[in-house]
Amino acid sequence: MEQMSSTGRPVQITVTDGYDLKGFKGETPVTFIRAEFNQMVLGDSAKVTVSAEGTAKYNFTSSFEFNPEGGITLDDIAHKPVFLTMTEVLPKEKKQKDEKTLILGQAVVDLIPLLEGESSFETMAPLHPVPGSPLEPLRSGVKQCSLEVKVFVAEPLLTTAQILGGNLLKVTLEAAYSVPESFIPVGPLQNYMIGLQVPSVGEKDYSILFKNGTLKLGGEREPVPRPKKWPIANILAPGANNIPDAFIIGGPYEEEDGELNRPEDKEFRNQAECIKKRIIWDLESRCYLDPPAVASFQKRIADCRFWPVEITRVPLTIAPKGKAAKFDKADDESQLSFHGVAYVNMVPLLYPGVKRIRGAFHVYPYLDSTVYEKQPPSIKSQSSDTPLEVEPPLSHNPEGQQYVEAGTYIVLEIQLDKALVPKRMPEELARRVKEMIPPRPPLTRRTGGAQKAVSDYHTQVKNISRAILDEYHRMFGKQVAKLGSDMDSETLEEQKCQLNYELNCSGKYFAFKEQLKHAVVKIVREKYLKTTSFESQEELQTFISELYVFLVDQMHVALNQTMPDDIQGTVPTIYTSSEQLRLFAFEAEVNENFEMAAVYYEERLVREPQNLEHWLDYGAFCLLTEDNIKAQECFQKALSLNQNHIQSLLLCGVLAVLMENYEQAEIFFEDATCLEPTNVVAWTLLGLYYEIQNNDIRMEMAFHEAFKQLQARMLQAQIMKQRSTGTVEYIEEGGKVEESSLGPWGITNGSSATAIKVEAPLLLLLFGFFSLREFTVSVLIYLGPSILDDFLEESSKLQSDSREHIISTQSQDPTISQKPSNILLKEMPVKKETSKCQDSSIVLYPSPYGVSQTPATIFMETIRFLMKVNAVQYVHRVLAHELLCPQGGPSCEYYLVLAQTHLLKKDFAKAEECLQQAAQMDYLNPNVWGVKGHLYFLSGNHAEAKACYERTISFVVDASEMHFIFLRLGQIYLEEKEYEKAKKTYLQACKRSPSCLTWLGLGIACYRLEELTEAEDALSEANALNNYNAEVWAYLALVSLKAGRQLEAEQAYKYTMKLKLKDETLLAEIHMVQETVGFGNPSF
Repeated sequence: MEQMSSTGRPVQITVTDGYDLKGFKGETPVTFIRAEFNQMVLGDSAKVTVSAEGTAKYNFTSSFEFNPEGGITLDDIAHKPVFLTMTEVLPKEKKQKDEKTLILGQAVVDLIPLLEGESSFETMAPLHPVPGSPLEPLRSGVKQCSLEVKVFVAEPLLTTAQILGGNLLKVTLEAAYSVPESFIPVGPLQNYMIGLQVPSVGEKDYSILFKNGTLKLGGEREPVPRPKKWPIANILAPGANNIPDAFIIGGPYEEEDGELNRPEDKEFRNQAECIKKRIIWDLESRCYLDPPAVASFQKRIADCRFWPVEITRVPLTIAPKGKAAKFDKADDESQLSFHGVAYVNMVPLLYPGVKRIRGAFHVYPYLDSTVYEKQPPSIKSQSSDTPLEVEPPLSHNPEGQQYVEAGTYIVLEIQLDKALVPKRMPEELARRVKEMIPPRPPLTRRTGGAQKAVSDYHTQVKNISRAILDEYHRMFGKQVAKLGSDMDSETLEEQKCQLNYELNCSGKYFAFKEQLKHAVVKIVREKYLKTTSFESQEELQTFISELYVFLVDQMHVALNQTMPDDIQGTVPTIYTSSEQLRLFAFEAEVNENFEMAAVYYEERLVREPQNLEHWLDYGAFCLLTEDNIKAQECFQKALSLNQNHIQSLLLCGVLAVLMENYEQAEIFFEDATCLEPTNVVAWTLLGLYYEIQNNDIRMEMAFHEAFKQLQARMLQAQIMKQRSTGTVEYIEEGGKVEESSLGPWGITNGSSATAIKVEAPLLLLLFGFFSLREFTVSVLIYLGPSILDDFLEESSKLQSDSREHIISTQSQDPTISQKPSNILLKEMPVKKETSKCQDSSIVLYPSPYGVSQTPATIFMETIRFLMKVNAVQYVHRVLAHELLCPQGGPSCEYYLVLAQTHLLKKDFAKAEECLQQAAQMDYLNPNVWGVKGHLYFLSGNHAEAKACYERTISFVVDASEMHFIFLRLGQIYLEEKEYEKAKKTYLQACKRSPSCLTWLGLGIACYRLEELTEAEDALSEANALNNYNAEVWAYLALVSLKAGRQLEAEQAYKYTMKLKLKDETLLAEIHMVQETVGFGNPSF
């Protein structure tokens, strides 16, 4: 730290001119200016006559000495202004010995620019009139009388180190509301005071004291904005009490940082601030903190999160004149009454970028044992968002207890000039993300390439064919018109020979070859990538033969386009949409056919490589297969396509944590919160990251912000519902839900004409099963097995009592939707085909749609997101927080998740216990019955599974995975030979989300019912969607055998064997039918 000079430095205040001045007598009064600072008179100006226009030139300079080692210090400059009092000198009357003077007004000069590094500044200070003054009061539309003032110091008061490392603390005390009824405005005058201490230079603390509060009876709310006032007494002009350009602006309770900011506190706050008694201060006190004091201030907050702010009442008559009351004085303590204390949580000032906290804080009885401990146990056990519950015995402080009974609270604001912990700017975060993952612009469409080469070849073939036709009509047009349809083959052959001869003789044949030559060369280069010489004659001949076949085939394609064959029917093209491919990939995962699933994902990427949704889906699939490196590449590719995409940033952050790249993870999470400050999942993941880093303060900050955003969203949803009841309908008859134009990753779907619409809020819910083996173990390790079991057992007993109030405050309406930024959390029943289940080892993650659309806690919302992307290393940590969260704890959804963890370990007994608990808490939740059906299905109890599935589909509101519930229920019906029910069930599945498996099930049911035509139609649909399914070919073979079509039966059987049908019973049935009809197996 740079050393300052020990000698004092003068601070000069020069009043140059006055404007729009008036006097008591005459139009040209004689006036002078008196300058005061720190209760000292700095000097008087010369007497100056005001002109008729109201101006006066004073050119009056006064000064005081700034000396940090004694005398006037930086603190004095911070919270004390210079007062300029204008006085009128009245003309002497007859026989009057002394001049008579009257004060006109006061101007206030705030010296705060000197603490910002300035060495001089100019200001136009309004001249506030004293009562009875002829000066115009300050109001809009009227010229204000003012003084032009210049402040100058020879060199800045602050050194470079002080400018960079120092800070300015501003504490604003607004009011104490709902004060005890024993406070009455009549009787002995009382001085209502509030004080607190902040670290100063060395070990000594600096006391901030607010005195002379005004007791008001209430009846109306205090106006906002209203000016802040100087904490200085004996100011002559009422307007001079106001600090220039400083106002109390208030704000919504929900955005405050203190206590009493919950929705249930709003009614009490309104009553307290409108009709109840209150004490008003509206004072702002300032304190300059040099660099050592800033470090001490920051350390004090980290060591002691809650700072005591004392409130008391002192009889006004006992205060010695000019002596400030001190709480630590023994002689004053005997006079203190109604001594209370509020505990202000200062930790938010250690959050990155936070410079201001403002809120309401409960007042409790003052007890030395509580206040003077460094951090009392009663305080230490409280979180920053929970009001303190200090209830000492009445005998200790009966007057202070009245604060608790009245619900007294103070409204306080603490503001710093600079944040204690700097926050990275969004521009810096964006730059860091670009450095890690450079943005990749969309690829420009190539003008060349193999496709264009073939297209050019087609064009040339068409042009040459037209030229040849023109030549033919020129030579034989009349003959053709004469003979018409009677022309025989010999005539045509003769015409062909003549045409060839003419083309060769005229040179047109050579011209046609040259015209076609360039197109063929492009095909060789672009299609076959042949740009070098051949190594052998055999290689050349082989290539020429291959090229010739290709050119002839493409020639026929071009000719058919020019002259289509009317006899040959067009072959329909089967086009699978991106949504269908995604569904097929999930069904492949259901059957543990990961190779086929990868093929579908890669096909989507090949079709639309610039679609980041495809990259995110593929990355989640890679997480399922525990290929974290490839998953990271996919997420980074998605982020490179759109560096403002929140889900891509979050997933990159998750992968960075999994791969222990913690610095990158922090950048990704912080950037996500900057881009979308209302995203609950982003803030929660940032908090979980800070927990891993053992940064408790920032963890608390992130969780607090996430909870704040979730509360705001729930409140907004309730308001919107009340305003537009009936205008937003999600659930229609039959359980169908309106389509959303947003994809699963918050991206607008480009395709609008697809055969089916597949939403993906549930696409990734079950990715976590295969690699979630350690899920239950991780939770037990985190909490301890005995702790977890005891906690769940105890909570189940107390559930109805402990959660009654919480449930009453949560919206149970399924029509409450979420913001588009959280589209990942939407659960649309019409899209349930995108859920996944494993026939052998998986149960679906239940969605609470239809029960509680908006999650009750930030942790449950984050669990949903993480389960969708299989980030299981995070899930166990979040579940632990869910257990400990006051708004969370064991819930129906929690037990459903816990049931899944037991199913992962094949612990069906414990899974059933959890599902029983979930059913007790919400018996009508369709997800409970759906998951119970999966439990029984996986454990082999198909009878119970059928009962659960039938109950699930009977609910008005769909469960979250209806697609696979229909598939499994249909499979059970087929096993029990209830073919009519199977047919009906598979038809429902085909209507909702047609796939190869749904059409196959329908085809099997129709075949067993001897409805061969319907069976063939359904199996053909299944084959069109996936012609690699051996079971589809097997049933097509059976249908063809029963229909007596030998060729089709043999072809279907051939593909059945080629694809290696694994169902030996079905294969034996095919062989039996083949023997019965006598055909179908070419090997006979």
